[in-house]
Amino acid sequence: MNKRLWHDSYDDGVAPSLNYNGTTLIEYLNKSVQDYPEHDVLNFMNCNMKYREFGDAVERLATALANLGVKKGTRVAVQLPNIPQTPISFFAIQRLGAHAVMTNPLYMPREIKHQWNDSNCEIAIVADFIYDQKVRALRGDVPVKQYIIASIPEYLKFPLRQLAPLKLKKMDPPSVAKVAPEAGVHFFRKLVESTAPAAPAVDIDIDDIAVIQYTGGTTGVSKGAVLTQRNIAYNAQMVNAWFVNVPYGEEVLLSALPFFHIFGLTVCMIWPVSVAGKMILMPNPRDIPTMVKNIEKHKVTLYPALPALFNAVNQFPGIEKRDLSSVKYCFSGSAPLPEDVQETFEKLTGAIIVEGFGMTETSPVVTGNPLYGERKIGHIGIPFPDTDVKVVDPKDASIERAVGEEGELIVKGPQVMQGYWNMPDETALTIKNGWLHTGDLVIMDQGGYLRIVGRCKDMIIAGGYNIYPDEIDRVLTAHPKVFEACTIGVPDECRGETVKSFIILNPGEECTDAELDTYARAELAAYKAPKSYEFREELPKSAMMKLLRRVLRDEEEAKMRKNN
Repeated sequence: MNKRLWHDSYDDGVAPSLNYNGTTLIEYLNKSVQDYPEHDVLNFMNCNMKYREFGDAVERLATALANLGVKKGTRVAVQLPNIPQTPISFFAIQRLGAHAVMTNPLYMPREIKHQWNDSNCEIAIVADFIYDQKVRALRGDVPVKQYIIASIPEYLKFPLRQLAPLKLKKMDPPSVAKVAPEAGVHFFRKLVESTAPAAPAVDIDIDDIAVIQYTGGTTGVSKGAVLTQRNIAYNAQMVNAWFVNVPYGEEVLLSALPFFHIFGLTVCMIWPVSVAGKMILMPNPRDIPTMVKNIEKHKVTLYPALPALFNAVNQFPGIEKRDLSSVKYCFSGSAPLPEDVQETFEKLTGAIIVEGFGMTETSPVVTGNPLYGERKIGHIGIPFPDTDVKVVDPKDASIERAVGEEGELIVKGPQVMQGYWNMPDETALTIKNGWLHTGDLVIMDQGGYLRIVGRCKDMIIAGGYNIYPDEIDRVLTAHPKVFEACTIGVPDECRGETVKSFIILNPGEECTDAELDTYARAELAAYKAPKSYEFREELPKSAMMKLLRRVLRDEEEAKMRKNN
């Protein structure tokens, strides 16, 4: 790659272009098993599993999958929370050169049906309670021929293995279920332990498909991003190069972000395995007491998370008395990171938070702030090695915006997907002349740092002015009484659209519209300031805790139709 504006901002030791080793995902695991067989690969409650044990389980499950008809190119769905069976399943699928289809456990039957039919899955590895509550009734409507049923407690040791089902049954809905034996149904741990490790040899190329990773579907029909071994493996190597002082075989990573999401899959599962690290698995990323306990107990060193999680830890009662000093580095993405949240967390832990940007379509990481160099608050950083970006006119990508001018971010690099599964028209709309069009509106500064100002589809046009919700949310969340904010445009007869913000206050706080209005108008141009506020106890979010503006817009439009 030729010299780019941002290369001068790289940390010492980070090269603009890397010498990739061509390692496939299963080869990452094989190397860690060979080099560190007695090191822990994961912890889940009272279950600790070593790389040797993990590698054996992967080989046994791969053998069982092959016996059930899985071969190179077969699509295998994995619909599990972050439990030991999830990484075992993922790497067993990679061992056979099959395609993993990571399915959100929160999906409803309609969404499951779309994803599995679209990808033509033949095998599904599903949690018992999901099978019982959602999947069993779908068996005649999806192409899946064989089901492997996993249970949250089955890898736990005494006494938790006996006690956990009692607690899981009391959850709403229950997170454990008794699945009766029937044709086409197999049970995960029994299948693994009863199968000898003798999976067939498979020739896996770096350009073979590894994952069909579905987008969240928040802006339309969920699409399957086709990601190859190269896409994901090279992105993991980029992350490793960025974190220049991460030692092989020593790190402990909190894997709280869900593995069905590309951020969790690459950064919280594949990357730690590639550096022989240890994963602390958490099925519920909203369980902040357990999260704090895990960081303290297991001496977590790496903590990939979302701004909402950093903020929740900051607000946790008695957090100043807890020892979180083991945390060295954090990677933040998926939403803007407020400055006060970053400062508070870094003071609590002594860690460095690196804010970055990624997408399902980019495996996921595209940019990040340097670890030791200048970290610019409110910016998503600079492009990773071998990643090229442009800021262009959203309506004509041949027009490149100058430094300081806003435009759409487009990306080119080895982590960019091959396209959308069975959707050539959608692929053509997204990848043009080799460049992925992100739909994000950004500004690049003189150092090559990027700042997101909004989404093309989220931009509010009020009285002819372009207004970006992310900017308003950043301002509002900096208010000492505000925990979270989400801003949308609502129809307005005079301005076309007007600005409305939904607010969650910090516990115990009280606030008025007038107080927020005064604050906002001191920080924003008058045309950007919200014209109305609505205080709520919670806001609609995706499984990755990303705010869903679309849901709020739909609610507002429904209210307007009802009142007219």
